Amino acid sequence: MNSSYSNLRATLAITKASLRSIFRSPSAVIFSLLFPLIFIVIFANLGGGAVSVDVGVDKNSDTINPIYQILKNYKVINLKTGLTDKALQTNLSKGSLDAVISIQKNNGMPTYVLNAKFSSASQEKGNMFRSMLKSLLYQFNNRAQANAPQVAELKETTITGREYKYIDFILPGQLGFSLLSIGVFGTAFVFLSLRQTLVIKRFFATPVKRYSIVCGEMIARVLFAMMGSVVIIGVGHYAFGFTLIHGVATVLSMLLLALIGLIIFMGFGFIISGLAKNDTSIPPLSNLVTLPQFLLSGTFFSNSAFPTWLRNVSNVLPLTHLNNAMRKVAFEGAAITEVGHELLILLIWGIVLYTIAIKTFKWE
Repeated sequence: MNSSYSNLRATLAITKASLRSIFRSPSAVIFSLLFPLIFIVIFANLGGGAVSVDVGVDKNSDTINPIYQILKNYKVINLKTGLTDKALQTNLSKGSLDAVISIQKNNGMPTYVLNAKFSSASQEKGNMFRSMLKSLLYQFNNRAQANAPQVAELKETTITGREYKYIDFILPGQLGFSLLSIGVFGTAFVFLSLRQTLVIKRFFATPVKRYSIVCGEMIARVLFAMMGSVVIIGVGHYAFGFTLIHGVATVLSMLLLALIGLIIFMGFGFIISGLAKNDTSIPPLSNLVTLPQFLLSGTFFSNSAFPTWLRNVSNVLPLTHLNNAMRKVAFEGAAITEVGHELLILLIWGIVLYTIAIKTFKWE
């Protein structure tokens, strides 16, 4: 008597066949692994591209004085207000802020005292901002009459912090780039192809369950993405000094985030494969999903310089929250439980995407 049919073995067989086809596909390897590595090499050697100095403003600072108004008009300076004392200190020590200022008005002379805090975590931009301040105050004081006491004085302090290198920003973004590419393009193309070539229809003539087909393809992409993630993290760490604050534990946390992100991004792929009429319609539909996220989600450059309305758009996108969670885990040493806000947003996206996918996905 024949043993009962095993859908588990069928799932593993589909996984093996799909994984083999992924590795044999040049486009899959290029877009999900080679491109992110190329971008990492380029940006790690070029540095931060367009210069923007992030400066926190103490909540007790006088913001109506002429010095502050001049600083506000400097395009290169991004003044951040509304942060608590703790947030200012934390962000300064980890290099997320390049400096913190507080401008106070005196009853006597000098009229204004500008207190500036810098951090060893952001020496290059901190020194740049220090030079700007000294130049500004020199010009400001020289406007007064000759031999008059100085109108504004600079007092500065420097705290110790961990250096925030550009690779610490760019690598999580490129990892997100890879995961979004695999989840959207890989899933959309494979299920449309299986449907058009009648492979799924042939599966239906066998005892293979539908969930085995879906699970097999998903597991293959998860395995491929996890291997790619390990390569990207390894190259970033050993070749360019990417910070892994807790070593192996940080890598495992990043891989868990990568897994969560990939599963959610696959929801986009399932929706697109259901909506697409043929393989030529997949690229434009996929690009509508991926390009805004590549550009707005902190993949290649920070969204801190965006206007408020564009930052609001960025904060809705799932890739933004995956990238932010990755950076907090890698550089700040945050535990998975400490990125709960980002995970909640991703969970909401996952529920919405798979609800739509169930209604739009086609088997034939």
